Amino acid sequence: MSYKAEYIWIDGTAPTAKLRSKTKIVADGVEPPEWGFDGSSTNQAEGHASDRVLTPVAVYADPIRGGDDKLVLCEVFHTDGTPHESNTRALLRPVAERFAGQEPLFGIEQEYTFFAGARPLGFPEGGFPAPQGGYYCGVGADEIHGREIVEAHLDNCLKAGLGISGINAEVMPGQWEFQVGPLSPLEVADQLWVARWLLYRTAEDHKVSATLDPKPAKGDWNGAGAHTNFSTRAMREGYDAIIAAAEALGKDGKPLEHVKQYGVGVEDRLTGAHETAPWDQYSYGVSDRGASVRIPWQVERDKKGYIEDRRPNANVDPYVVTRLLVDTCCTELESAGLA
Repeated sequence: MSYKAEYIWIDGTAPTAKLRSKTKIVADGVEPPEWGFDGSSTNQAEGHASDRVLTPVAVYADPIRGGDDKLVLCEVFHTDGTPHESNTRALLRPVAERFAGQEPLFGIEQEYTFFAGARPLGFPEGGFPAPQGGYYCGVGADEIHGREIVEAHLDNCLKAGLGISGINAEVMPGQWEFQVGPLSPLEVADQLWVARWLLYRTAEDHKVSATLDPKPAKGDWNGAGAHTNFSTRAMREGYDAIIAAAEALGKDGKPLEHVKQYGVGVEDRLTGAHETAPWDQYSYGVSDRGASVRIPWQVERDKKGYIEDRRPNANVDPYVVTRLLVDTCCTELESAGLA
């Protein structure tokens, strides 16, 4: 007997990487082995010497096929065993290991938009729907579009064993959000990538596409982000560490260093309107969705908890945003004696 293993990896497409996958038949009782692929077709090699290596790093139940079949998330390596340049997970690994003692945790809010053809799902042909507002967490066929896909995706994520923690409709027709976490840096990034793959695959069965475009509809519509909630053990135990982390993100050129890596098109989304701070300015505040970093009101009240970086785009690489936040905040907390 054997099972189907769907190998999933992140390709080298620029400026925003895409997900790829293919199926391998594996004998029962055998762990998914390393496998190869043609990197010249995924922007990860030239036409010559184009073999690239898929190394499994996380395995989940396959909710699409069911049974004993698996989803296999992989890192991409060169044949000499070195990480491929597109392998951003390899850059996160040493940072996560270095600061593991601070017990960093993340919850990422993944916004996305369904499209039917060239228009967001729910947008009428030749016109526009009513202004945003009523769609957020709404109910009813006049305001909600794509719920059957969202529910199927949620079920698929749960069956896969992902740490998905919620869903909600967003402010524009056809726009939704799911949340993954709280999980460690590698776990949350791995699981967000797999949840994205399941989103695309689930929508495919409904003849609908899903996009992480940060500004899928121009004009007076909110963009799509990936608000990233972050804490360490010290932040979960005391408020001084909360303030130190928020201050660290505003120091020494860190705001631009971060925001430039928070997803292509960030300038179109972070305009200072639509619950955003301007992309080239840094601020933090309590209960302030117009700040770069929000400290939830409960955190100020309880004097412990987490911060929310509101700047990452929907199309951000979770391996990158977790690495930047851990490196910046944990370094500061360590130097301040708050680790």
